[in-house]
Amino acid sequence: MNFSAQRLLLAILFSTPLVALTSLPANAQDTEDPRLFRSLDVFELEWALNPQISPDGEHVVYRRMGFDIMQDSRRGDLWLAEVNRKEQRKLSSFEGNESGTAWSPDGTRIAYVRSAGEAEGSEIYLHWLNGGQSARVTRLSATPKDIRWSPDGKQLAFVMDVKAQAPKITQRPAKPEGAQWSDPPRLTDRLYHERDGTGYLEAAFSHVFIVPANGGTARQVSHGNFHHQEPTWAADGQSILVSGNRSEDWEYDYRNSEIYSISLASGDILPVTSTDGPDHHPTMSPDGKHLAWLGYADKKQAYQVTRLRVADPDGLDVRELLEKLDRSVSSITWAADSSGLYFQYDDKGRTKVAFVSLKGKLTTLADNLGGTSIGRPYAGGSFSVADAGVVAYTHTRPEYPAEVAIYRRKEVSLITDLNADILDQRSLGETREIWWQSSYDQRDIQGWMVLPPNFDSSKKYPLLVENHGGPIANYGERFSPEIQLYAAAGYVVFFPNARGSTGYGEEFANLLYHNYPGQDYDDTMSGVDAVIEQGFIDGQQLYVTGGSAGGIMTAWMIGKSDRFRAAAAVKPVMNWYSKTLNADNWYRYYHTRIPGTPWTNPDDYLKFSPISLVGNVNTPTLVMVGLSDLRTPPSQAKQLYHALKYRKVPTALVELPGASHFIAKRPSQLIDKISHILGWFERYR
Repeated sequence: MNFSAQRLLLAILFSTPLVALTSLPANAQDTEDPRLFRSLDVFELEWALNPQISPDGEHVVYRRMGFDIMQDSRRGDLWLAEVNRKEQRKLSSFEGNESGTAWSPDGTRIAYVRSAGEAEGSEIYLHWLNGGQSARVTRLSATPKDIRWSPDGKQLAFVMDVKAQAPKITQRPAKPEGAQWSDPPRLTDRLYHERDGTGYLEAAFSHVFIVPANGGTARQVSHGNFHHQEPTWAADGQSILVSGNRSEDWEYDYRNSEIYSISLASGDILPVTSTDGPDHHPTMSPDGKHLAWLGYADKKQAYQVTRLRVADPDGLDVRELLEKLDRSVSSITWAADSSGLYFQYDDKGRTKVAFVSLKGKLTTLADNLGGTSIGRPYAGGSFSVADAGVVAYTHTRPEYPAEVAIYRRKEVSLITDLNADILDQRSLGETREIWWQSSYDQRDIQGWMVLPPNFDSSKKYPLLVENHGGPIANYGERFSPEIQLYAAAGYVVFFPNARGSTGYGEEFANLLYHNYPGQDYDDTMSGVDAVIEQGFIDGQQLYVTGGSAGGIMTAWMIGKSDRFRAAAAVKPVMNWYSKTLNADNWYRYYHTRIPGTPWTNPDDYLKFSPISLVGNVNTPTLVMVGLSDLRTPPSQAKQLYHALKYRKVPTALVELPGASHFIAKRPSQLIDKISHILGWFERYR
């Protein structure tokens, strides 16, 4: 990619200092070491998403992601790679967003979604491999997703929202011609009516449609005021299986879903499962003899391991595969010969691809799946499988984001090298794994350190603690531009997977049940001590940050300790009363994360609110939030800022215009986030 013109433009755009506090330390500036990873390098990063391998294993189509400098956004084009020759080309000449690929059963065609902007909307297109041509096959009223080919390759199933009737209480009188009245009121009566990153949700239900693969009219096959997701064809092509909840009380029974079968001939929708808990992602074996899906019997905990279940096509004779694997299973895919299923799972900071036979034998195939979370080192990524068992997947290491990798006959090879033009010219921080025991219960805890480039173990370095969000999530050995920018600024960066993190089993992640924040604080502080014991940390130069749940932990840590010279609490929850009655996912915390509700258990909601500790805080604290954040709304951050300001504790509030909870979605705001944190910490170094 030629970025010379982009570099010039960005140098102009970002040459004016944001504010005084955003000045970076000298060793992060271009004049200090030209090989350091710099903020403007973020715009040049590329990564692979959703690699789909052809049935014959010869080609992989994937979404090549990058940043649009002029639009300050993420965008992706589809690229086609030849597995054996490691050559690739753009799938079409279209310039815009393309996604959602699916190969036809015979491998001659690729279905995908093309978005040409709001004026034309999103449509399903077909690309013919031999002729290299693409053509539109639908004319839809909304965006399609989850495209699935019928077994005979003649039809496509997909999911699309269908508008529902909005509630109405009254009717406005007609306004005079030419009058400029206000917009009409917005009325809702739904439990879930807004989504972070999207905003207000118009009344609609997700339904399954089918359309001829050579084009035609899309036909809706599901019905009723219910949501239907994750369609998969029955082996005979006469019915489609979906996940959903069609119970009378579905809106309040939000933790439950079932598998349903939709007859294409009669339209009948019949339940296949009846578990009290989430049953989802159904997939039928190619020989039609087995139905597999994911789920668990809901124990109303903070976390449960997602299990793999297999049954007869009608849902009878259910059994669990992988009973001894204490890890959540995702992305199940049948082997072409119906002998078992491929899947992925997180394990101790790494994501793996594995295979389980119908007899329950587990074989781990590939490691280091991920690299699609361009921001912080979260789990992610995906894979696909050819008929002969060749696996294509997103491969990452701390040195690079997702590339397309091929697993074949116990060998792994990369077929893309998307960042050689930039990362080969940069000195990145080395990542080291570290384990320690929690001071609370001597439980083993895992984390990582990223060392500054040109690290010298004889020197003393400041330590920056980066707490992950979730909190039921995980960091790991994956590329992170944010972490690398911290390291380039001269910090040893420490990111722990304290209790509550996934990838360590159900019991470990569920330790936050009715106990959050809790002893995850002790785990993290013990980790800080373990890093200091390595001998290259200045114990008087400790800093802490984190976003979302990481912002909660940051606020909790400075409320319980004065060891940190400065802190940056990013999009924190300070008050569980207001969070759980004000956020987009407000109702999902009741009973499981915290006992009861704010009105039945007020003491518990206060006890776990960092605002209860704010009177103890003496640490200079930067507070940051996106102004369009619906997950941890700006009012949460302002509570911390206002409390500290009132108490005359050094503080500043950074509000990012238009940013949702995913602050790093726009590359300029990822840069804003890191530069403000580093600038704040630099004040107190």
